[in-house]
Amino acid sequence: MTLYAFDAIDDAFEATRAFLWPPDLGRWAKLALVMFFVGGGGGFNPFQFNFGGTGGGGGPTPPGARGAPGVPESFPSIGGPELAVIALIVGVVLLVGIVFLAIGSIMEFVFVESLRREAVTIRRYWGEHWGQGLRLFGFRLALGIVTLVIVGLVLAVALGPVLAGAGEPSIAAVLVAIPVFLAVAILAGLVNGFTTVFVVPVMIAEDCGVLAGWRRFWPTMRGQWKQYAVYAVMGFVLQIAAGIVAGIATLLALIVVAIPFVIFGLVGVGLLQAAAVAGWIVIGIAVALFLLAALIVSLFISVPVETFLRYYALFVLGDTNESFDLIAERRQAIRQSDAGASGAAG
Repeated sequence: MTLYAFDAIDDAFEATRAFLWPPDLGRWAKLALVMFFVGGGGGFNPFQFNFGGTGGGGGPTPPGARGAPGVPESFPSIGGPELAVIALIVGVVLLVGIVFLAIGSIMEFVFVESLRREAVTIRRYWGEHWGQGLRLFGFRLALGIVTLVIVGLVLAVALGPVLAGAGEPSIAAVLVAIPVFLAVAILAGLVNGFTTVFVVPVMIAEDCGVLAGWRRFWPTMRGQWKQYAVYAVMGFVLQIAAGIVAGIATLLALIVVAIPFVIFGLVGVGLLQAAAVAGWIVIGIAVALFLLAALIVSLFISVPVETFLRYYALFVLGDTNESFDLIAERRQAIRQSDAGASGAAG
């Protein structure tokens, strides 16, 4: 049995090379903007927790702890104005995150259409697919909420005694919760990933919504589940490998890019003695410009990486079902070229 997930690697590489080479600054800049919203510009983890331990009752009182000299026994309570400010900050962060997710969902269609037509026109593709993008946004939001609810319920069961103030958590419940967390994370990741790389192209090919796209895609995935199982493994491996290569390239590029900003910042350091305010302004400008340059560099480097990975998925999808093939002409050109090269070699 031919495993499309292996055959598609070389095809995706050739398609990426044909699409991005020779370099076109305008095309790369537009794709870098798309990468900023679809996640090609770096990772972001909004779920980071820090757990601090507590010391035993027989040890010395640490500095800053309650009861220490110079520290009040109680802190001022948070009143209405403080709560309003906190609520406003949380609301703004949530709003920005929702808007970003909505734009990113529409940009998924812009990205696929760019690869399909081998031309990048953000405004045109946005106008054609904004409705489908918003449906994808709704699906992603619902999937995230369901995942968080399940995780919350599992936590509530595992940590029930602690939450109720009735004792310590059950070790057995915690041991059961760990594989449940892993299973939920893997399942949610697969659903979200397959929706992005397979269902979105199906939605474009069939001009339908997310659920309708899944209904059309499901028979193909179920009938050729081995192909998609191999893709899931290979896609994971390729993402890791591509991430390592992109990380090394980004680091090397940033070392070169940082040189003029370091020199500019040193000018600010020199001004600190004579004019402290001006020195700090220069240093702040140098840091801000370097961060902006670092973002742009990382986005440009992510363009070939994300292009390759998305072409890879499109080749696998088209091999398993021709009616969903959005890159039929590029596929034919590459494989005819490969067949010609094999015939010449023979």
